[in-house]
Amino acid sequence: MNEHPLPVREHLTELRTRLLIAVVAWLVTTSISLVFYKQIIRFLLVPAEVLRSPSPGEAGLIFTEVTEMLAVTFKVALVSGLVLAFPIILYQVIMFIAPGLTKRERRYLLAFMPAALLIFLGGAAFAYFVLIPPAINFLLKFGADIATPMIKIGNYINLMVRLLFWMGVVFETPLVMFILARLGVVSYRTLARWRRYWVVVAFILGAIITPTFDPINQALVAGPLIVLYELGVWLARLGQMGRANAVSGVAESPGS
Repeated sequence: MNEHPLPVREHLTELRTRLLIAVVAWLVTTSISLVFYKQIIRFLLVPAEVLRSPSPGEAGLIFTEVTEMLAVTFKVALVSGLVLAFPIILYQVIMFIAPGLTKRERRYLLAFMPAALLIFLGGAAFAYFVLIPPAINFLLKFGADIATPMIKIGNYINLMVRLLFWMGVVFETPLVMFILARLGVVSYRTLARWRRYWVVVAFILGAIITPTFDPINQALVAGPLIVLYELGVWLARLGQMGRANAVSGVAESPGS
């Protein structure tokens, strides 16, 4: 731990500085995303092929409000900018809490920054390629013999952003479990005892994250969550073993 803690005023000054850096980074990446907003929106439309390229006589995406497309554009730019600025924001968070961590703990957190970003992108990719296409297909076909679907682009983009973001977040579960065990916050045995509750939580999250009510799409979310938790338990065990070896090595070193 840091032997010379910073005064409260210096903590607040540092917090303000790091918040400013994070906000400026987000504004810059959002501005870059605004330049390419058409390409980003077209990318988000790929899973809904029937909406992107409707057949003759079928309705594609529509907007019914004067400001809807403008709102969609800014939402896409803000979220894309947040993803692009995520490494900088995460770095600022780690460096702010760094004085309360040991040098070893700071190194671990900094080393896992790239992994956190890659895992988030992996979760978003799972949603993009695996989860969203069947979910959109189900929603568009359900009741299509009774009414013609006319989907607002704002509604579709909101759905896409929500699914991509939350699947990216939940895919971080194993990494978070490993870091917590490595830092000694929780033991892998405790996490292992919680696995029975996690099955219930996984299906609840599946019902919340997915826009459909059918069990198949909910299982597409709950299944990976259960597997990720099991992976997290094993990673937590490795993290706890590594922490024990590090502590014993320090205890046995000369002058300890």
